[in-house]
Amino acid sequence: MAESFPEIRASVRRLCAEFPGAYWQALDRDRIYPTEFVETLTREGFLSVLIPEAYGGAGLGLGAAAAILEEIHRSGCNGGACHAQMYTMGTLLRYGSEVQKQAFLPKIASGALRLQAFGVTEPTSGTDTTRLRTFARREGDRYIVNGQKIWISRAEHSDLMVLLVRTTAREDAAKPSDGMSVLIVDMKEAVGRGLTVRPIRTMLNHATTELFFDDLEVPAENLIGVEGQGFRYILEGMNAERILIAAECIGDGRFFIDRAGAYAKDREVFGRPIGANQGVQFPIARAYVQVSAAALMVDHAAALFEAGEPCGTEANMAKMAASEASWFAADMCVQTHGGFGFAEAFDIERKFRETRLYQVAPISTNLILSHVATHVLGLPKSF
Repeated sequence: MAESFPEIRASVRRLCAEFPGAYWQALDRDRIYPTEFVETLTREGFLSVLIPEAYGGAGLGLGAAAAILEEIHRSGCNGGACHAQMYTMGTLLRYGSEVQKQAFLPKIASGALRLQAFGVTEPTSGTDTTRLRTFARREGDRYIVNGQKIWISRAEHSDLMVLLVRTTAREDAAKPSDGMSVLIVDMKEAVGRGLTVRPIRTMLNHATTELFFDDLEVPAENLIGVEGQGFRYILEGMNAERILIAAECIGDGRFFIDRAGAYAKDREVFGRPIGANQGVQFPIARAYVQVSAAALMVDHAAALFEAGEPCGTEANMAKMAASEASWFAADMCVQTHGGFGFAEAFDIERKFRETRLYQVAPISTNLILSHVATHVLGLPKSF
């Protein structure tokens, strides 16, 4: 099958070669953000591919962004430190005013500003977004924000955050998805002036945090679109997020297949390569089949998104298929390497931990199955 965007992929591979396993291993030990890697990606224009040329970006489609993230992960690097720069700005691009777009998008494209944080999830509501409690009360020319968010990645490394809040109480809204609004938060202005950021240490180096809002003032001019219609704005960004993270899973899966295949050819036990044994080669082949099939689903979802077609179901299915394929490939790769699969120097245990995340976030497998069951198959709702 012909490779999409071959020149972009080749450029990404060359860039990632400058950040070998030792770079990531050193950061992983102390949970350090990969600043140099992110700055290099930004400088080379890879994080601004979806920003229109009029605002300093490349003006390419989601397929190009997916190819970039896939290659980052296949190379053994990790796009989780910066992938939000690609999709989070979509809410601003589609629904922001021209003044907002001119103020922020060129600086995001150049790297002068980072838009990495996406403030949606809360401790009490999880993926039931309509029940979020963070509330923004309008007072004259500002909003006063109170509430809490959790699992907000890169908040400490972002200049701006797209924040979903309630501006009308759920019980006062016409329907549960009404009454939510989107604000752009200037993180430098907010921290210490009503916003507290608390890091959460996890099993992987993902720079995630918990946020506390205590009478944070946000200028009313930072409202994106129309007050009360923010849920719809955020949903479109979520589709892009799921497709791009699915592409990362494809990259992870191919990383594991590449490593397992090479090791199985070279490693000799009982006088012959272990790859000659069907018990070793069949799982590698199965991983290849599963990742290849999932990749086609990712391509299909990205094509629908680019065409402006409804793609919520396809984005969900692509993310589920890709995350499960990458996890099977990860487990297979560890098993193929035996004890060496657990050694830091081989990078497999790090990637194993990283790819496990994607069956939980940005949406859990159970929520995807629920969506398909009720919205596609017409089964009764379970909640």
